[in-house]
Amino acid sequence: MTKKVLLVDDEEGIRKILGLALMDAGYDVVAAGNGEEALEIFRDKQPPIVLTDIKMPGMDGIQVLRAIKAENPDTEVIMITGHGDMDLAIQSLKFEATDFITKPISTDALEIALKRARERIYYRNKLREYTENLEKLVTEKTKKLLEAERMAAVGETVAGLAHAIKNVTAGLTGGAFVLEKGMELDDKKYLTQGWEMVKGNIERIKRMALDLLNFARDQGLDLELCDPNKPLKETYDLMLPRAQGYGIRLVLEMDKDLPKTWLDPEGIHRCMVNLVTNAIDACIDIGASSEMDKKVILRSSRPKDYAVEYQVTDNGCGMTEETKAKVFQQFFTTKGSQGTGLGLMITKKIVDEHGGVIELQSSEKRGTTFTIKLPEIEQSTDRKEAIESFEEARSKARFS
Repeated sequence: MTKKVLLVDDEEGIRKILGLALMDAGYDVVAAGNGEEALEIFRDKQPPIVLTDIKMPGMDGIQVLRAIKAENPDTEVIMITGHGDMDLAIQSLKFEATDFITKPISTDALEIALKRARERIYYRNKLREYTENLEKLVTEKTKKLLEAERMAAVGETVAGLAHAIKNVTAGLTGGAFVLEKGMELDDKKYLTQGWEMVKGNIERIKRMALDLLNFARDQGLDLELCDPNKPLKETYDLMLPRAQGYGIRLVLEMDKDLPKTWLDPEGIHRCMVNLVTNAIDACIDIGASSEMDKKVILRSSRPKDYAVEYQVTDNGCGMTEETKAKVFQQFFTTKGSQGTGLGLMITKKIVDEHGGVIELQSSEKRGTTFTIKLPEIEQSTDRKEAIESFEEARSKARFS
């Protein structure tokens, strides 16, 4: 394993002393006196480990960290901080710094931080090697099972689930690290922040498990002859406090003349919640500084040839053409480590079960509209007849 290290500090004395200590430990050291110079050296030398002071004139250590991670996320960056810079040290961990050490730098603390960085590089390389071998094995097996469409789908789902689990694991690892620091330094602030990070990722695991159960459910529709506005109104009432909390106007526009129709109200409610959640997130992504009147509209109507049409419209960040092509794919998410990519999968599955269609219109920076249309079936008070009609509508939708 290469032991090249980039050392960044605006104080020449520290660069010399720390550089000598690193060379004595067997490292090939390159040094930079400021952030701009550090990035130039990084692009040229591509060192696997970077040590950088947090407080520097011009480009500070946090900016150096973010720039390096943007160019090569695998680079291990160790932050050097003073005792009064603990908030910045915690902030650096959120931007995926490997560790931080405090001034004056002890040999033991430096050795432990470098050892942790080397171990992360080693295990990441091993994981990459294992993953590549696993991908080759999966590819070979998949070629032999091309005729088995179900098996191929299972393999795709497992790969997506593994990626989602990896994101949660990374969050738990970060939380555990902050907890360890809190215990090591007997610092209540670290302990609290670490525990909040762990709790948040436990909640993500819970949501993911529930979403997977919903996606995997195969018990069919729980049909009711009901007011089609019911799931829309319930979604509005549920999501209104969250929208108001972010300064977003949630508007409800219902066609009150819609006749009762057969549908699964719980399933449609889940669809609406998923779509409204995404719409609110899209408005949040504009940023709190935006003066735009951020708005999400829930609408119901009765279009030609359909029993009911639901629309969720926002004036948020919108989507690129590439994103629009992927939104209904398994485990695809635009929310990074905060998302599972299951919401729209579940929504489309429920709409498909109704024999309906879901449509998307979106433009970057101009907002998004999702439209769900449910088929018009022969009016009947008999649930069995309604189910048969939905099966017929589902078959037509599948082959249309």
